[in-house]
Amino acid sequence: MNHAINNLNNLNKEAISSESLDNPVSIASEYGYKKANKGLLQSFGLSIFAGIFISIAFVFYITVTTGSSASWGMTKFAGGFAFSLGLILVVVCGAELFTSTVLSSVAWAQKKITNKQLISCWIRVYIGNFVGAMIMLLLIVGAKMHLQDGGQWGINAMLIAQHKLHHTWIQAFSLGILCNLLVCLGVWMTFYTKDILTKAMLLILPVTMFVSCGFEHSIANLFMVPLGIALQHSFSPELLLELGYNATSFADLTISHFLVNNLIPVTLGNIVGGAVIVGLGNWFIEKSPISQKQ
Repeated sequence: MNHAINNLNNLNKEAISSESLDNPVSIASEYGYKKANKGLLQSFGLSIFAGIFISIAFVFYITVTTGSSASWGMTKFAGGFAFSLGLILVVVCGAELFTSTVLSSVAWAQKKITNKQLISCWIRVYIGNFVGAMIMLLLIVGAKMHLQDGGQWGINAMLIAQHKLHHTWIQAFSLGILCNLLVCLGVWMTFYTKDILTKAMLLILPVTMFVSCGFEHSIANLFMVPLGIALQHSFSPELLLELGYNATSFADLTISHFLVNNLIPVTLGNIVGGAVIVGLGNWFIEKSPISQKQ
Protein backbone atom coordinates (compact mmCIF):
# COMPACT_ATOMS: atom_id res chain seq x y z
CA MET A 1 0.00 0.00 0.00
CA ASN A 2 2.80 2.41 0.99
CA HIS A 3 4.66 1.52 -2.20
CA ALA A 4 1.58 2.40 -4.27
CA ILE A 5 1.18 5.72 -2.45
CA ASN A 6 4.87 6.58 -3.04
CA ASN A 7 4.50 5.78 -6.74
CA LEU A 8 1.44 8.02 -6.91
CA ASN A 9 3.31 10.86 -5.19
CA ASN A 10 6.21 10.48 -7.62
CA LEU A 11 3.82 10.59 -10.57
CA ASN A 12 2.23 13.75 -9.16
CA LYS A 13 5.65 15.38 -8.77
CA GLU A 14 6.56 14.48 -12.34
CA ALA A 15 3.26 15.88 -13.58
CA ILE A 16 3.81 19.14 -11.68
CA SER A 17 7.38 19.35 -12.98
CA SER A 18 6.19 18.73 -16.55
CA GLU A 19 3.47 21.36 -16.21
CA SER A 20 6.00 23.83 -14.80
CA LEU A 21 8.35 23.28 -17.74
CA ASP A 22 5.43 23.93 -20.08
CA ASN A 23 4.82 27.27 -18.38
CA PRO A 24 8.03 29.31 -18.25
CA VAL A 25 6.07 32.34 -17.05
CA SER A 26 5.45 30.53 -13.75
CA ILE A 27 9.14 29.65 -13.55
CA ALA A 28 10.11 33.27 -14.32
CA SER A 29 7.71 34.46 -11.62
CA GLU A 30 9.26 32.16 -9.03
CA TYR A 31 12.72 33.13 -10.31
CA GLY A 32 11.97 36.81 -9.68
CA TYR A 33 10.28 36.16 -6.34
CA LYS A 34 13.35 34.31 -5.02
CA LYS A 35 15.69 37.05 -6.21
CA ALA A 36 13.65 39.80 -4.56
CA ASN A 37 13.41 37.90 -1.26
CA LYS A 38 16.99 36.69 -1.07
CA GLY A 39 19.01 37.81 1.96
CA LEU A 40 20.86 41.09 1.50
CA LEU A 41 24.37 39.72 2.05
CA GLN A 42 23.73 36.62 -0.06
CA SER A 43 22.25 38.64 -2.90
CA PHE A 44 25.03 41.24 -2.78
CA GLY A 45 27.75 38.58 -2.67
CA LEU A 46 26.29 36.74 -5.66
CA SER A 47 26.00 40.09 -7.48
CA ILE A 48 29.70 40.74 -6.96
CA PHE A 49 30.47 37.34 -8.47
CA ALA A 50 28.31 38.15 -11.50
CA GLY A 51 30.24 41.38 -12.05
CA ILE A 52 33.47 39.39 -11.90
CA PHE A 53 32.17 36.73 -14.31
CA ILE A 54 31.06 39.27 -16.93
CA SER A 55 34.39 41.12 -16.61
CA ILE A 56 36.29 37.85 -17.07
CA ALA A 57 34.31 37.28 -20.25
CA PHE A 58 35.30 40.70 -21.59
CA VAL A 59 38.97 39.99 -20.83
CA PHE A 60 38.51 36.83 -22.90
CA TYR A 61 36.88 38.90 -25.68
CA ILE A 62 39.76 41.40 -25.78
CA THR A 63 42.35 38.62 -25.87
CA VAL A 64 40.61 36.71 -28.68
CA THR A 65 40.10 39.77 -30.88
CA THR A 66 43.52 41.42 -30.36
CA GLY A 67 45.69 41.05 -33.44
CA SER A 68 43.14 38.88 -35.25
CA SER A 69 43.82 38.46 -38.97
CA ALA A 70 40.35 37.06 -39.66
CA SER A 71 37.60 39.06 -41.35
CA TRP A 72 35.68 41.66 -39.35
CA GLY A 73 32.66 39.37 -39.02
CA MET A 74 34.61 36.28 -37.99
CA THR A 75 36.66 38.27 -35.48
CA LYS A 76 33.43 39.57 -33.93
CA PHE A 77 31.97 36.06 -33.93
CA ALA A 78 35.02 34.62 -32.16
CA GLY A 79 34.92 37.41 -29.58
CA GLY A 80 31.19 36.93 -29.02
CA PHE A 81 31.63 33.20 -28.61
CA ALA A 82 34.34 33.81 -26.02
CA PHE A 83 32.16 36.33 -24.19
CA SER A 84 29.35 33.77 -23.79
CA LEU A 85 31.47 32.32 -20.98
CA GLY A 86 30.27 35.19 -18.79
CA LEU A 87 26.54 34.44 -18.88
CA ILE A 88 27.21 30.70 -18.69
CA LEU A 89 29.13 31.25 -15.44
CA VAL A 90 26.35 33.48 -14.11
CA VAL A 91 23.57 30.97 -14.80
CA VAL A 92 25.44 27.78 -13.88
CA CYS A 93 26.95 29.24 -10.68
CA GLY A 94 23.75 31.00 -9.63
CA ALA A 95 25.19 34.52 -9.60
CA GLU A 96 22.99 37.64 -9.64
CA LEU A 97 23.33 39.69 -12.85
CA PHE A 98 21.34 42.90 -13.29
CA THR A 99 20.44 42.28 -16.91
CA SER A 100 18.78 38.94 -16.13
CA THR A 101 17.47 40.02 -12.71
CA VAL A 102 15.14 42.49 -14.47
CA LEU A 103 13.03 39.44 -15.38
CA SER A 104 11.72 39.78 -11.82
CA SER A 105 9.23 42.12 -13.51
CA VAL A 106 7.11 38.98 -14.02
CA ALA A 107 6.81 38.39 -10.27
CA TRP A 108 5.99 42.09 -9.85
CA ALA A 109 3.27 41.92 -12.53
CA GLN A 110 1.73 38.96 -10.72
CA LYS A 111 1.85 40.99 -7.47
CA LYS A 112 4.15 38.51 -5.77
CA ILE A 113 6.59 41.31 -4.95
CA THR A 114 6.05 45.01 -4.25
CA ASN A 115 7.41 48.05 -6.06
CA LYS A 116 9.89 48.55 -3.22
CA GLN A 117 11.12 44.94 -3.38
CA LEU A 118 11.55 45.15 -7.15
CA ILE A 119 13.54 48.40 -7.13
CA SER A 120 15.60 47.39 -4.07
CA CYS A 121 16.53 44.12 -5.76
CA TRP A 122 17.59 45.85 -8.97
CA ILE A 123 19.64 48.48 -7.13
CA ARG A 124 21.56 46.09 -4.86
CA VAL A 125 22.33 43.74 -7.77
CA TYR A 126 23.49 46.65 -9.95
CA ILE A 127 25.78 47.95 -7.18
CA GLY A 128 27.12 44.44 -6.52
CA ASN A 129 27.85 43.97 -10.23
CA PHE A 130 29.73 47.28 -10.20
CA VAL A 131 31.83 46.19 -7.22
CA GLY A 132 32.69 42.92 -8.98
CA ALA A 133 33.67 44.80 -12.14
CA MET A 134 35.93 47.14 -10.15
CA ILE A 135 37.65 44.20 -8.45
CA MET A 136 38.45 42.72 -11.84
CA LEU A 137 39.58 46.10 -13.18
CA LEU A 138 42.10 46.45 -10.34
CA LEU A 139 43.38 42.93 -10.94
CA ILE A 140 43.75 43.39 -14.71
CA VAL A 141 45.53 46.74 -14.36
CA GLY A 142 47.72 45.35 -11.56
CA ALA A 143 48.62 42.36 -13.73
CA LYS A 144 49.63 44.75 -16.55
CA MET A 145 47.54 42.81 -19.04
CA HIS A 146 47.59 45.83 -21.34
CA LEU A 147 51.23 45.13 -22.24
CA GLN A 148 50.42 41.82 -23.91
CA ASP A 149 51.17 41.55 -27.63
CA GLY A 150 53.54 44.50 -27.34
CA GLY A 151 50.80 46.74 -25.94
CA GLN A 152 48.22 45.90 -28.62
CA TRP A 153 45.99 44.28 -26.00
CA GLY A 154 45.69 47.58 -24.16
CA ILE A 155 45.17 49.57 -27.36
CA ASN A 156 42.39 47.18 -28.36
CA ALA A 157 40.74 47.62 -24.96
CA MET A 158 40.86 51.42 -25.22
CA LEU A 159 39.53 51.42 -28.79
CA ILE A 160 36.60 49.21 -27.73
CA ALA A 161 35.83 51.51 -24.81
CA GLN A 162 36.16 54.61 -26.98
CA HIS A 163 33.80 53.18 -29.60
CA LYS A 164 31.12 52.73 -26.95
CA LEU A 165 31.20 56.45 -26.15
CA HIS A 166 30.63 57.54 -29.75
CA HIS A 167 27.00 56.37 -29.92
CA THR A 168 24.21 58.93 -29.84
CA TRP A 169 21.90 58.69 -26.80
CA ILE A 170 19.11 57.06 -28.85
CA GLN A 171 21.56 54.69 -30.50
CA ALA A 172 22.95 53.58 -27.12
CA PHE A 173 19.41 53.15 -25.77
CA SER A 174 18.37 51.07 -28.78
CA LEU A 175 21.51 48.93 -28.61
CA GLY A 176 20.75 48.36 -24.91
CA ILE A 177 17.25 47.12 -25.75
CA LEU A 178 18.57 44.75 -28.41
CA CYS A 179 21.25 43.42 -26.08
CA ASN A 180 18.99 42.51 -23.19
CA LEU A 181 16.33 41.18 -25.50
CA LEU A 182 18.84 38.48 -26.44
CA VAL A 183 20.28 38.01 -22.94
CA CYS A 184 16.84 37.50 -21.40
CA LEU A 185 15.66 35.29 -24.24
CA GLY A 186 18.70 33.13 -23.57
CA VAL A 187 17.90 32.98 -19.85
CA TRP A 188 14.21 32.38 -20.64
CA MET A 189 15.14 29.33 -22.72
CA THR A 190 17.01 27.87 -19.73
CA PHE A 191 13.69 27.79 -17.84
CA TYR A 192 12.71 24.83 -20.04
CA THR A 193 15.43 22.54 -18.68
CA LYS A 194 17.16 21.58 -15.46
CA ASP A 195 20.19 20.07 -17.18
CA ILE A 196 23.28 22.25 -16.61
CA LEU A 197 24.99 21.41 -19.92
CA THR A 198 21.79 22.15 -21.85
CA LYS A 199 21.46 25.51 -20.09
CA ALA A 200 25.03 26.39 -21.06
CA MET A 201 24.50 25.41 -24.69
CA LEU A 202 21.27 27.43 -24.91
CA LEU A 203 23.09 30.60 -23.82
CA ILE A 204 25.93 30.52 -26.35
CA LEU A 205 24.24 31.75 -29.53
CA PRO A 206 22.12 34.59 -28.03
CA VAL A 207 25.21 35.99 -26.28
CA THR A 208 27.45 35.45 -29.31
CA MET A 209 24.94 37.34 -31.45
CA PHE A 210 24.53 40.37 -29.17
CA VAL A 211 28.28 40.77 -28.74
CA SER A 212 29.08 40.17 -32.42
CA CYS A 213 26.49 42.75 -33.49
CA GLY A 214 27.78 45.39 -31.09
CA PHE A 215 24.72 45.55 -28.84
CA GLU A 216 25.33 47.23 -25.47
CA HIS A 217 25.37 45.49 -22.07
CA SER A 218 25.41 47.85 -19.08
CA ILE A 219 27.30 45.56 -16.70
CA ALA A 220 29.92 44.64 -19.29
CA ASN A 221 30.36 48.36 -19.89
CA LEU A 222 30.83 48.95 -16.15
CA PHE A 223 34.06 47.02 -16.59
CA MET A 224 35.04 47.77 -20.16
CA VAL A 225 34.84 51.57 -20.25
CA PRO A 226 36.46 52.18 -16.82
CA LEU A 227 39.21 49.79 -17.94
CA GLY A 228 39.79 51.93 -21.02
CA ILE A 229 39.86 55.06 -18.85
CA ALA A 230 42.33 53.48 -16.42
CA LEU A 231 44.62 52.25 -19.19
CA GLN A 232 45.16 55.81 -20.42
CA HIS A 233 47.26 56.33 -17.31
CA SER A 234 48.98 52.95 -17.51
CA PHE A 235 50.66 53.44 -20.89
CA SER A 236 53.92 55.32 -21.08
CA PRO A 237 53.91 58.18 -23.66
CA GLU A 238 56.80 56.47 -25.43
CA LEU A 239 54.92 53.19 -25.89
CA LEU A 240 51.81 55.02 -27.10
CA LEU A 241 53.88 56.82 -29.74
CA GLU A 242 55.52 53.59 -30.77
CA LEU A 243 52.06 52.09 -31.32
CA GLY A 244 50.90 55.09 -33.36
CA TYR A 245 48.98 57.03 -30.71
CA ASN A 246 49.63 59.94 -28.36
CA ALA A 247 48.40 61.25 -25.02
CA THR A 248 45.34 62.93 -26.58
CA SER A 249 44.22 59.98 -28.74
CA PHE A 250 41.91 58.72 -26.00
CA ALA A 251 41.12 62.00 -24.27
CA ASP A 252 37.38 61.46 -24.73
CA LEU A 253 37.51 58.47 -22.39
CA THR A 254 36.13 60.21 -19.29
CA ILE A 255 33.77 59.22 -16.48
CA SER A 256 31.25 61.97 -17.27
CA HIS A 257 31.19 61.06 -20.97
CA PHE A 258 30.70 57.41 -20.02
CA LEU A 259 27.80 58.07 -17.62
CA VAL A 260 25.83 60.42 -19.86
CA ASN A 261 26.45 58.96 -23.32
CA ASN A 262 26.61 55.26 -22.51
CA LEU A 263 25.79 53.90 -19.06
CA ILE A 264 22.48 55.71 -18.48
CA PRO A 265 20.88 55.07 -21.91
CA VAL A 266 22.23 51.51 -22.09
CA THR A 267 20.94 50.65 -18.60
CA LEU A 268 17.50 52.03 -19.46
CA GLY A 269 17.56 50.12 -22.75
CA ASN A 270 18.52 46.91 -20.93
CA ILE A 271 15.51 47.37 -18.63
CA VAL A 272 13.15 47.85 -21.57
CA GLY A 273 14.57 44.90 -23.50
CA GLY A 274 14.53 42.47 -20.57
CA ALA A 275 11.91 43.58 -18.04
CA VAL A 276 9.37 44.97 -20.50
CA ILE A 277 9.69 43.13 -23.81
CA VAL A 278 10.72 39.65 -22.63
CA GLY A 279 9.36 39.60 -19.08
CA LEU A 280 6.11 41.58 -19.25
CA GLY A 281 5.61 40.61 -22.89
CA ASN A 282 5.49 36.90 -22.07
CA TRP A 283 3.42 37.57 -18.94
CA PHE A 284 0.85 39.51 -20.98
CA ILE A 285 0.60 36.73 -23.57
CA GLU A 286 0.24 34.08 -20.86
CA LYS A 287 -2.58 35.87 -19.05
CA SER A 288 -4.52 36.76 -22.20
CA PRO A 289 -7.65 34.66 -22.95
CA ILE A 290 -6.30 33.16 -26.19
CA SER A 291 -3.42 31.53 -24.30
CA GLN A 292 -5.62 29.82 -21.70
CA LYS A 293 -6.23 26.10 -22.04
CA GLN A 294 -9.80 25.17 -22.82
